[in-house]
Amino acid sequence: MWAPSDYDDNGWLKLPLLFWLILLLQARTWVLFALAGASRGQGEAILTLIYPDRQLFWLGMAAGLPAAATLVLSGRRHRFARLWHAWRPVPIVAQLALTLWQLWLLLQGAPGIAASLLLIIDCFALLWLAASRRLRACFYAPAD
Repeated sequence: MWAPSDYDDNGWLKLPLLFWLILLLQARTWVLFALAGASRGQGEAILTLIYPDRQLFWLGMAAGLPAAATLVLSGRRHRFARLWHAWRPVPIVAQLALTLWQLWLLLQGAPGIAASLLLIIDCFALLWLAASRRLRACFYAPAD
């Protein structure tokens, strides 16, 4: 079904590029935090601009933890095959939570265009994570 070039050296199906992008989307607060740290003197201003409420910033950091854990685990999936197989629902549930949170923020009066666009992207990511046959196959060990 998959081409031989779709497999890595350990015999695992390579993860799709869209999966990596969705993980970055899920960890968006972490990415923003890293960018703010790299900008030195203006980092505080950047964070305040995007997250005027510090509580939302910390919620965003917590919401990005499953994506960060998935990124770390994906590099060791051949060592922790059982955990990787059981991990499949984690990015889906995390994306569902992020989508519902974004919808709640939009209903609370978050700025229109940016919040609406982010909600649409979150909905697409949720549907893709749940429906992608390729991604589902990536969570199984080569012997499965």
